[in-house]
Amino acid sequence: MVSPTDDQRFMAEAIELSRQNTGLTETNPSVGCLIVRNGQVLGKAVTAVGGRPHAETQALAMAGDGARGATAYVTLEPCSHYGRTPPCANALVAAGISRVVVSLKDPDPRVSGRGLAILEEAGIEVVTGVLEDEARDALRAYLMRQVKARPYVTLKLAVSADGMIGKTGAGQVAITGPLSRAQVHAMRVEMDAILVGIGTALADDPELTVRLPGLEHRSPLRIILDRKLRLPLDSKLVRTARQVPVMVVGDRFAEGAEALKAAGVEIVDLPDLASLLSELARRGLSSLLVEGGAEVAKAFLGAGLVDRIVLFEGPDAIGEGGIETPVAQDDIPAEFNLVRRLSFGADRCCEYERKFECSPVS
Repeated sequence: MVSPTDDQRFMAEAIELSRQNTGLTETNPSVGCLIVRNGQVLGKAVTAVGGRPHAETQALAMAGDGARGATAYVTLEPCSHYGRTPPCANALVAAGISRVVVSLKDPDPRVSGRGLAILEEAGIEVVTGVLEDEARDALRAYLMRQVKARPYVTLKLAVSADGMIGKTGAGQVAITGPLSRAQVHAMRVEMDAILVGIGTALADDPELTVRLPGLEHRSPLRIILDRKLRLPLDSKLVRTARQVPVMVVGDRFAEGAEALKAAGVEIVDLPDLASLLSELARRGLSSLLVEGGAEVAKAFLGAGLVDRIVLFEGPDAIGEGGIETPVAQDDIPAEFNLVRRLSFGADRCCEYERKFECSPVS
């Protein structure tokens, strides 16, 4: 008999494993799977880069014949539909697994409940809901795209001691230190896309890429809200558009459209933020990091399209000419809850999340 404590311990390991490939599995969720027998882990895997093969089939291959009579710990309900590979639920049955522990039911209508039914019909003991909240946190982007047909949106702001996010006419202003900036790059690694407004693009001339050694290849799609297509052809974004994709949301008939397209920039003409998020989800993108500026942040907050707020607070004031932050610690919207506080050198970081309901495991 396996104790609930053992189930939680092994599921915690599976969830931690699942985070390794967050942002790298294309339209598929990054799932963790452990094959355990008599307290010994015989196989463990995470969904491969690109989304195939799935975690379950890799873990079963590692366990080999030892999988017969073993327990499988899976962070998300095993798939039940035929795609490029056979269903993982069937693979678990064929391997002789006797017990499957699952954190979350998959809201994907091709799977939802069917994977569990395949296991139960084969006589396999199924336990659900183990560390459900932790698994939901790890899979929040995938779940958001499945349930609400849009990416999970994180708003990131760097705020000075006097509540400013920049200074008018000063270009980029260093509000936080190198440790916080490295953390932002680590956040970008896990994102499918990153977004700023044209004001930020013109003032800062940012690259919006990942510049952590060895992780440069994980730079996300870069999106600029630019209705009049004012993004300069000599900007860093345009000059690197063929290396890291750039999408401009603006009037496709505006002057400069053809020059931008010739430089490798994609132009999409959409009426509002909700339409943009729907289009990103249609393309299989599950997560979006909104980095600036103030008006863009206000627009996302006003439309109710922010799911997580990450505030980096620097120790110094900006003073006269500062651009006031659209949101600060003392006026976080009521629907957001503080989930963690961190320190990066002299900087503080507070993270807030809005509760997200997805289909519960029954």
